[in-house]
Amino acid sequence: MPMETAKPSSSAPQSTLVMGIVNVTPDSFSDGGRYFDPDKALAHAHRLIEEGADILDIGAESTRPGAEPVSPEEEWRRLEPVLKALANDCPVPISVDTYRAKTAARALELGVSFINDIWGGLADPDILRVTADSPATYIWMHNRQQPPEANGFSVLMAETEAGVRRCLEAGIPEERLWIDPGIGFGKTHEQNLTALRRLREYCNVGYPVLLGTSRKRVVGLTLDLPVNERLEGTLATVVLGVAAGVRCVRVHDVQATVRACRMTEAVLHAEL
Repeated sequence: MPMETAKPSSSAPQSTLVMGIVNVTPDSFSDGGRYFDPDKALAHAHRLIEEGADILDIGAESTRPGAEPVSPEEEWRRLEPVLKALANDCPVPISVDTYRAKTAARALELGVSFINDIWGGLADPDILRVTADSPATYIWMHNRQQPPEANGFSVLMAETEAGVRRCLEAGIPEERLWIDPGIGFGKTHEQNLTALRRLREYCNVGYPVLLGTSRKRVVGLTLDLPVNERLEGTLATVVLGVAAGVRCVRVHDVQATVRACRMTEAVLHAEL
């Protein structure tokens, strides 16, 4: 049975989707090593589904600052058993977190529904064509080698618009394109906070927005807290995202996030 695609209801206001993170890595900043074993990763994936995840995001290379890159072969060696095990009976869509065209192509052959690219096609431009030739949705994320020296939000908007053009020119249909402001990537602490404050403007670009803030340094620096104590700060950013109109939030703590999203939506949609 092919993996399903997330389809919002045509009636009633859209609920914000919750994407649960499964890191099949030994060195991710938050849960590195806990789910490196394929059986543990699968058990974690099913637990996230039980907690209410609408999508699973499977990644096999840490994107934390200073992390050592892995080879495409090693990335696929980590991903393959988990994706194959999920491919036949996963009740929610699967996203693969990769910036490599070869890895994306292999994952797409197994029927994944999303390619989540933290480099927005800049690291491997072929990933745009590979995804365009599939029925999957491509998630373009804003990223850059160094933060802008000034006008950070203007740069974010301009580079997002340029990234969208590259995606469309590569053949990705508008209805299969999401965007992500890349909180924590290529931005200063203040630029991250500004991007969060101006999320509604970012959502007005016109494509579904994925927001990823879970346990990130922007939360840790703001509250002076270690990774394992950042839930409340993360939930604050999730609520801001829901209020701004993001389509999906990418998180480690699914159950708490689902509850925060539903409560926020209840307030936002209450009749006067």
